[in-house]
Amino acid sequence: MVRSRVELFEEIRVDHRREGLSIRELAERHGVHRRTVRQALASPMPPPRKEYAPRGRPAIDRYRDVIDAWLTGDRDVPAKQRHTARRVWQRLVAEHGAQVSEVTVSRYVAARRRELGLDKVEVFVPQAHEAGAEAEVDFGEFHVRLRGQDLKVWMFAMRLSASGRAFHYAFTNQAQEAFLEGHVRALAHFGGVPARIRYDNLKPAVVRIRRGRDRVENDRFAALRSHYGFASFFCVPGKDGAHEKGGIEGEIGRFRRHLVPVPHVATLGELNELVAAGDLADDARVVTGHKATIGVEFTAERVMLAPLSGEAFDAATILSAKVDSRARVCVRQAYYSVPIRYVARRLTVRLGATSVEVLDGAKSVARHERATAKYVDVLDLDHYLEILARKPGALPGATALAQAKAAGLFSGTHQDYWDAARTKRGDGPGTRDLIEVLLAHRTLPRAALIAAMRTAVTSGVLEAASVIIDARRGAEPPVAPVIAIDALARYDRQPPTLDGYDALLTGNDR
Repeated sequence: MVRSRVELFEEIRVDHRREGLSIRELAERHGVHRRTVRQALASPMPPPRKEYAPRGRPAIDRYRDVIDAWLTGDRDVPAKQRHTARRVWQRLVAEHGAQVSEVTVSRYVAARRRELGLDKVEVFVPQAHEAGAEAEVDFGEFHVRLRGQDLKVWMFAMRLSASGRAFHYAFTNQAQEAFLEGHVRALAHFGGVPARIRYDNLKPAVVRIRRGRDRVENDRFAALRSHYGFASFFCVPGKDGAHEKGGIEGEIGRFRRHLVPVPHVATLGELNELVAAGDLADDARVVTGHKATIGVEFTAERVMLAPLSGEAFDAATILSAKVDSRARVCVRQAYYSVPIRYVARRLTVRLGATSVEVLDGAKSVARHERATAKYVDVLDLDHYLEILARKPGALPGATALAQAKAAGLFSGTHQDYWDAARTKRGDGPGTRDLIEVLLAHRTLPRAALIAAMRTAVTSGVLEAASVIIDARRGAEPPVAPVIAIDALARYDRQPPTLDGYDALLTGNDR
């Protein structure tokens, strides 16, 4: 077993105290020089090792000026294209025929970089955060299985710097609508507004970066900031500014652990329920260096936030789009259906982070979930029923029908009724019967129509008119109970008499 010098000194001192051995005897017993024994008896701690002046490097000395020129020249080139120690060695061998080892070169390069100030270590000043004074915002990405498909989604995160309380929300994009809606949801969640919010140079907020901290900001972001009354702070671009909002940088990576393993969800709303559960669980966590849990510290910080304004900021973007010949509007390179009566008209579109609403004046004519990809159709079968009634042969291959089946809106009962109607009445008439039933969904309860279609398939009475009549009966409210006559006894009164008229007829009152 190898002893340390401290252990050796301890054994020498113990033997000297217990047995009174001389310096020579102690040196012989422990196999050390008498000078070492004297050092041990003088102090329990060994003296520091003597430092020797570095020896010269005759093999590399002749190339010092060449290497220094390469290293100092690296100050003006991108960081990823500067000389490494290995590259310096390779160039010395290839260009100068140097006979020197790579280790010798790497040691010289490391020392010379320190001397020339090329390996600067940035020093950071610890910061204290006052309650309610500041928050940080950023986006981070993660993956989910949405309706059975792998999808990259974006997590908006806002973190209060003092308590560490954070709000997270998942979007299928990081467009400006998601950026703005994230703020609206986060500030409503906190129940107040911090005095200042830190950002990196996200495109939804910054149009152009100027010298220093000066930025040309997006008008919509400026309107959001004006609405809630907070100040903005933009970090230095690139990695040099990452430390200026280090709290949120680490927060996103840490919070992603709540989403391991990869979530399998049917809707974005279901995913955000998982995210909200993660936020709730974090209230019991204690941030390193803090004395209480996040939940406790947030309770104290919340009262220091500025109050919210009366109305939430409208994060939607207002656009105008012309309806094409397929009854669709194109919004951000995705297509959304509208009723066919609007073909060739120009309509207003409210583009939100998760939804797309199409308006005719103040009237909403279509509403869809926002597409998660470009060049896709998001169609509502109901929008095409009028044209399908004239062209029933187009229904079997219609994209809107396929999407309705995938969403569960066109159920197995619909398919059974359609199959039975086509078998009995032929493809054209049977499909028209189905379309009439689908049109009836606009005015009759879905459950009543489903029940009526099942009855029609069972009874063989498949005409659409019969199904709709049956559905209306099923949807009618129950008849009011009959009140017994005895219960109205308290309202009885004497029946009227005709005595006065009889007296007129007989002339008795003259």
